[in-house]
Amino acid sequence: MDRQKYQKMMRGAGQLDYEIYLNTEQLLACQKEPSELCNPDELQFMIVHQIEELWMKLMATTLLDIDDEMRAGRSLKALTLFRRVHLCQEMMTRQLGLLETMSPKDYQEIRILLGNGSGQESPGFRVLLKMPADLWQTFEAVYLEGGKRTLEQIYDSEYSHDEAYMVAEAMAEFDEQFQKFRHAHMQLIYRSIGVAANSLKGRPVEILNEGIRQKFFPALWHIRAEMTDRWGGAYGRKRDKLGKPADA
Repeated sequence: MDRQKYQKMMRGAGQLDYEIYLNTEQLLACQKEPSELCNPDELQFMIVHQIEELWMKLMATTLLDIDDEMRAGRSLKALTLFRRVHLCQEMMTRQLGLLETMSPKDYQEIRILLGNGSGQESPGFRVLLKMPADLWQTFEAVYLEGGKRTLEQIYDSEYSHDEAYMVAEAMAEFDEQFQKFRHAHMQLIYRSIGVAANSLKGRPVEILNEGIRQKFFPALWHIRAEMTDRWGGAYGRKRDKLGKPADA
């Protein structure tokens, strides 16, 4: 194939309405020129991370809208928007699989160009780490304090699968999907460069490992443990096996 001809076609001319509206000329210029790539996989590496920044921008903007909808008492709209966020999270996790098609050697060549850079410096990632605390404050104000209810009532003693429960579960889903992304990211690091290398000892890897153990909404996870202890309290710490009594 004529490589130069098709590479020129990929860039487009930036003159058609579609190109003008989406600003494709600038968008497709955000990656290096083919002659500047350290290896063919560097283009994929750049595109995957640039796309993730866009997904995170959409997620963060949507979370702002969700906060507004919760404060206005429009739970159903908030749930629809949460679904959008969850789909973005799923796509972020799935597209990490693209980076698993790189060999460790190809990634080493790319990593040299990153300097000390890491995903911890991502503006989208940093803002998503901070927003859940504000979302939880809104949930408390609207559905707990405003509804004069506790999580125990919402989940157990007054459980009715109502709006408060559904919004709480949407927040738990956001938390779970974020942890799945973090875990997948950590596995990618294991596969591409490993975590036992002396040159990796330091804050980025430590932050990743610590982040996997964190929850955005600990109260939503604690209520499940409380219910398990309360419902299973009659059995003590260990339940007897199911089946007929020995003397039957």
